[in-house]
Amino acid sequence: MVGDRRQKLASVVYAMRDLNNFSADEAKLVCCDCAPAYVSKTIKDLIRGGLLSPVILADKELLRWNPSSAEVLDSWITRHIHGEQVKETPEEDRPRERLLRLGVEKLSDDQLLAILIRVGVTGESAVQAGRILANRFVDRWQSFPEASLNELRSLSRAIRKDSFCQIMAGIELGRRIAAVKAEQTEKHLRIRGSEDAIRYCMQVFDRLAFDGKQEQFHIVTLDTQHGPINQHLITVGTLDASLVHPREVFRPAIRDAASAILLVHNHPSGDPTPSHEDRAVTRKLRDVGELIGIRILDHIIVARESGRSLMADGL
Repeated sequence: MVGDRRQKLASVVYAMRDLNNFSADEAKLVCCDCAPAYVSKTIKDLIRGGLLSPVILADKELLRWNPSSAEVLDSWITRHIHGEQVKETPEEDRPRERLLRLGVEKLSDDQLLAILIRVGVTGESAVQAGRILANRFVDRWQSFPEASLNELRSLSRAIRKDSFCQIMAGIELGRRIAAVKAEQTEKHLRIRGSEDAIRYCMQVFDRLAFDGKQEQFHIVTLDTQHGPINQHLITVGTLDASLVHPREVFRPAIRDAASAILLVHNHPSGDPTPSHEDRAVTRKLRDVGELIGIRILDHIIVARESGRSLMADGL
């Protein structure tokens, strides 16, 4: 009976739900009314569904629940018992039909992914694959563009070369459209203080903030109203006051007839806290800027966690 199967699966899932950083053996102990093999299979299914993740703590292989609600678990149990092929889903709930009826902004992350994946495989629909990926990356979407084909395939069998290419092409197209919108916004933008500078740099240098593997030092040239004119890459590598020569910094600023400039660099570690060298470089360039009449408006560090203004920090 379907009801008995559902009750059995739910008893195992919710017994384990009360555990935190637990082993498979501990799960079998709290689910002693079920066969150990059934518990092991349920654990594997929960991992494939993106609800559980294997972790290593104190050299032990343990299991950890990913962020989810009771409603998510109930939904997973229902799908596990009844299946979830798109053709068996009511037409009004299918991702493409929902997009056409309600608009793309009404779709959840997993539904958007399902549309990009397009088709599933035997035993796993595109909808299920989208939900698996969305659950696994729910708290780290910034790393999703860096995922490889093999990494996504290890999570879902429905991810093939064509679906992987569609997903990555969709991400890149979105980035390019966002860049064009940002460029159009720049025409009327005025940077009036550190908050404006941080917001601007986190938008324009978002790829550097999230994907940068090395430190890069850029400048943004500004007009007399502190509107952006252009961006210039100055150096690549660890920021060092002895290596950042004022000549290389101010040459493009003079060429752009800039009234002021923003200094921008990234911290690949993800932590925007300024280093001693960051401050030394800023002071050195600020002094030179005062001599030649081109003001250093601010120095912004961009990183995954946030942006940071050295001027707001008191340099």
